[in-house]
Amino acid sequence: MKFPPSPGRPGSGPRPRRGRGRVLLLSTALVALGTGALAAAPSDLPSPKTGLNLLVVGVDGRKAVTAAEKKKFRLGSRECACTDVIMLVHVSAKNDRVSVVSLPRDSLTEFPEGHLDRRTHEEHEAHPAKINSAWAEGGPAFTIETVEAMTGVEVHRYLEIDFRRFMDTVDVFDKGVPICTKSALKDPVTGLDLKAGTKQVRGGEALQYVRSRRADGKMDFGRIQKQQLFVANLHRNLRDGLLRSPSALKAFASVLRGKGAAERGISVPELVSLAGRLKDLTPARTEFAVVPVAGFNPTIEGVGSTLAWDGEYADEVFAAMRADKALPKARPEPTSDVPRGLGDYKPVKGGSLLCR
Repeated sequence: MKFPPSPGRPGSGPRPRRGRGRVLLLSTALVALGTGALAAAPSDLPSPKTGLNLLVVGVDGRKAVTAAEKKKFRLGSRECACTDVIMLVHVSAKNDRVSVVSLPRDSLTEFPEGHLDRRTHEEHEAHPAKINSAWAEGGPAFTIETVEAMTGVEVHRYLEIDFRRFMDTVDVFDKGVPICTKSALKDPVTGLDLKAGTKQVRGGEALQYVRSRRADGKMDFGRIQKQQLFVANLHRNLRDGLLRSPSALKAFASVLRGKGAAERGISVPELVSLAGRLKDLTPARTEFAVVPVAGFNPTIEGVGSTLAWDGEYADEVFAAMRADKALPKARPEPTSDVPRGLGDYKPVKGGSLLCR
C-alpha cells in the first residue's frame, strides 16, 4: 500500500436549523475509515446523542486531471458543476452501525425564495430544480441546506470529492479495489468495459465504474448500485490492509480530504478521529439503501426529467436516521412506478456486496 503526498420535500420530524449562506464517492472513506486500531487525533468531531450525520458528495471537478487521463478514461472537459453522487451517512451514537442512503441526482426539489446564485450573485425566486444543481447555485452550504430541508436530517459534517481525489484515494492501494459483476458491462460514454467476474481496478478505471449508468440499462439507479458496491469493497480493503499507524492514516485522510474549504467540512484530524471510533465496524454492520422513489415526474421546462420521492415512505427512512435506528426493512410489495423495480426501496447489508 502506498500513500501519495498530501495534497422538496421536508421531512416530517423536527426541522434542522437552516444555516444560510452557504463529492465520489466516497462516503466510501467515511464508511471505510473504520478500519483498525489507530491512535486518536485531536479533533472537534461532534458526538451527538442520536448519532453523527455526514453528507458526502462527488462533484465532476476535473481541474487537476491531466489531458492524458481525460482521454484515456473518457472524462471529457466540460463540467456541469453538479453533485452526481449524494450520500447521507449516519454513524450511530454507539459507533456500531453505519447507514448510507443515496439520494438520486435527479430528485426533484424546490429552491426557496431569496437564495443567492453564486455564479451571477443574483437572488432567485423560489423555483423547482434537481437536487444535484444546488451545488452549482449555492455551493456546499446550499447543498447542505437543500438536503436538510428535504430529509429533516441535520448534517454535522460535509465531505466533497472530485475526480482527482477519487482516483488518488483508490490508488493508495497498490492492487486497487475489487469490483464484481454477474454479467459483462460496457458503457460507450465512460469507456467502461468489464467482463463478468471479479477484477481489481485502479483509480481511473474505478472512476469509470462508479460513473457508469449506461452499461446495464438501469440508469442512475444502476450507477448508485455500483457506487455502493464499491464503497463496501473499499471498506474491506481498508480493514484488511490499512497500515496501523497514525501517520499512515493521516496520509490517507489527507488525500481523501484535500484542501478545499467548505461549511461544516470534515477535517483530516476529524477523519482520523472517526476512524478510531469505527475501528470495530464490520461490513455486516453497514447498510445501504436508496431513498424511496415513487416514480418519474412530468418533464418540467428548464429542469428536465426528475424523480419524485415517496414522501411518506421517505419520511420513515429519515425518521429512523434522526432517532438513531437501523433503516426500515423493505416492504413486500413494489414501492415505485419506475420500470423493472429500480426505484424500489431495498436496504442491503454491506457484507452482501463484497466480491468473492
